[in-house]
Amino acid sequence: MYLGFIVASAFLDILANLFLKKSNGFESKFWGFVAIVLAILAFVLLYFSLEYVPLSIAYSTWGAVGIIGTCLGGWIFYKEKLNFIGILGIIVVITAVILLNL
Repeated sequence: MYLGFIVASAFLDILANLFLKKSNGFESKFWGFVAIVLAILAFVLLYFSLEYVPLSIAYSTWGAVGIIGTCLGGWIFYKEKLNFIGILGIIVVITAVILLNL
């Protein structure tokens, strides 16, 4: 159950990050506002997961899913590229979250 809250929360965080990029530093107020609302909703869902797991597990898992999703979203929608060190960093993040959840 808690994993569903964390994944949904991370998905909203990913969308917030992508819309923040689309707002171009809040030049587009609409997309900036959407990003803020989605970020708030992401934290609300993250709060619900805290009834089931400790904050350290919930937040680290949420952050890792958000980082990986934002990297993929940037690559797909904005043609951003990761170098070798960036890919290695993602692998380290995934490994850390797996170890934390064991």
